Amino acid sequence: MNKVETIRHEGIVESIGAKSCLVRILQASACSSCSARQLCRSSESKEKVIEVKGHYPTLQVGDNVTLIGSVRQGLRASVLAYVIPLIIMLVALFVGTRLGGDGIGALAALLFLAIYYGILFLFRDKLDKQFSFKIETN
Repeated sequence: MNKVETIRHEGIVESIGAKSCLVRILQASACSSCSARQLCRSSESKEKVIEVKGHYPTLQVGDNVTLIGSVRQGLRASVLAYVIPLIIMLVALFVGTRLGGDGIGALAALLFLAIYYGILFLFRDKLDKQFSFKIETN
């Protein structure tokens, strides 16, 4: 992967297991790198712990590393998490409202969203294989 096609996050190794390791990253919004962030107070950042599959014998707890993922994975994750649920919700809301009124439309939208996220949950192992980071040591 070249640098243009990758998502990179700096992190610190939290723990190391036989088949994976946990890396703590600071996920920052676009505002966090802005020089005016102190004045507008809209910047936000949060710590996340990412599980990286694989065996990394040279790593130690506390090492600084870079997590690398592809932009394509990020776009696919955004579609699964935001675009498809929005379409499902709008279609269910529209059809439910036409067939039974506003209350039925709202219930249909919630029901179909719950079903969609249930299906994602059932296929979480398959999705886990498609969405993964690799570690690059600093």
